[in-house]
Amino acid sequence: MSLSPSFLSIYVFVNILAGLFFALGLGVLAISFSRRLGLMDMPGALPHKSHTSPTPLAGGLTLVLALLSGLLLLNHGLFRSLWGVILPALIVFGVGLWDDFRRLPAGVKLLGQVVASILLIAFGTYVRVLKPEATGLPSELALLLNWGITIFWVVGITNAFNLVDSMDGIVVGLAGIAISFLVLVTAGSQQVDLQHLLALLLGICGGLYFYNVSPARFFLGDSGAQTIGFLLAAVAILYNPSNFPQGSSWFLPILILGVPIFDTTLVVVSRLRRRERVFRAGHDHTYHRLVAKGLDNTRAVAVMHIAAVGLGCLGFIALNLAPLYANALFVTACLAGLGCLIWLDSSRQ
Repeated sequence: MSLSPSFLSIYVFVNILAGLFFALGLGVLAISFSRRLGLMDMPGALPHKSHTSPTPLAGGLTLVLALLSGLLLLNHGLFRSLWGVILPALIVFGVGLWDDFRRLPAGVKLLGQVVASILLIAFGTYVRVLKPEATGLPSELALLLNWGITIFWVVGITNAFNLVDSMDGIVVGLAGIAISFLVLVTAGSQQVDLQHLLALLLGICGGLYFYNVSPARFFLGDSGAQTIGFLLAAVAILYNPSNFPQGSSWFLPILILGVPIFDTTLVVVSRLRRRERVFRAGHDHTYHRLVAKGLDNTRAVAVMHIAAVGLGCLGFIALNLAPLYANALFVTACLAGLGCLIWLDSSRQ
């Protein structure tokens, strides 16, 4: 892909700075508001909690307030073109915030995510990987299957970001890395509105990281982690690399979001093997297993972020390869992930 010196417009950097400014400023207000409302994560509230002092669950509030401020004050046209993504994301945020207050049953949270995914589809955002002319399927069946894949993808990524949130800074760092690569690849796809939304989110992630990095001044909570995951899942569907062959680009979102996907796969496979409940909190995520292998907290988080950078680079390289070689690279990455899964699962006590 050939990129000119001006492939990123000035407005991209304006949005990054605006997102950073809004997140840093509104983070202080969100922390104060959370303390007044009693929206706090208390030490020992659940078996997997390891923090030692009450911490505001203000990350979701900061994310949504900064995003809406950036859209309404600087990006009126962007809000009009992408409201079909923003509105379902607010539903995910609302259910997540309710869970932060009351600890909802897993079924209620899942229902909220499915409703938001269906709304996303109703507004026109869904995958189109199964095409009747290519698969020979009836058009109605192909459409239903595409909708099913969309719901599976969106709900899966939403929960993957929630599940991987096992240490300060992990989710925000992974999201920021993924968004950075998406900003680059959307430059080649000529999707200006999508690129500007991603730039705004990148700046917001920078502000969230300031407050969430260890020792955290606030936690993301379900409202923050799930909203980030939902937005990234939706953006990955909207990304349309018209200047690259589909055979070389279809798996790009999978690689860019590979670390949360890997973590969820690791936990689900491990718990199914041991006949344990899949949907529960625990100390068997990638971060915990890296610590069990001898890494300290900071380096365990760093390894996950470095892996995300590496996977993003592989996806970017694959875009410029012929489909045969691109898919061979993807299969190689999957096999390497399988090897890491087996290695990490061996640390399970």
